Amino acid sequence: MQDLIKHATEWVAVAVETAAVMVVALAVTEAVVGFLRTFFAHGATDQVKDEVRLRLARWLVLALEFALAADILRTAIAPGWEEIGKLAAIAALRTVLNFFLQREMEQARRVA
Repeated sequence: MQDLIKHATEWVAVAVETAAVMVVALAVTEAVVGFLRTFFAHGATDQVKDEVRLRLARWLVLALEFALAADILRTAIAPGWEEIGKLAAIAALRTVLNFFLQREMEQARRVA
């Protein structure tokens, strides 16, 4: 039974990582299309660039959340030092990115 749970957890972790990859791919595609559309329609103003960049950043933070979830699952079934270190690095990266994203969004609200 324990082996079945470990295998199921590993498959869920792979699915969650796949979701993270899909989020990044779709976010980059959306950012490129959005930027090109506004660039050719109105010109690339600083406000448009900031909107595209902040939207992309929000999606990337979501992808990091998925990656963190997958690593939590893997650490739960095989808590070695390498997995714990990887989990800590992703958590630290996500925290730093969230901090700077929140700061930039607050600055964008003040300017708008």
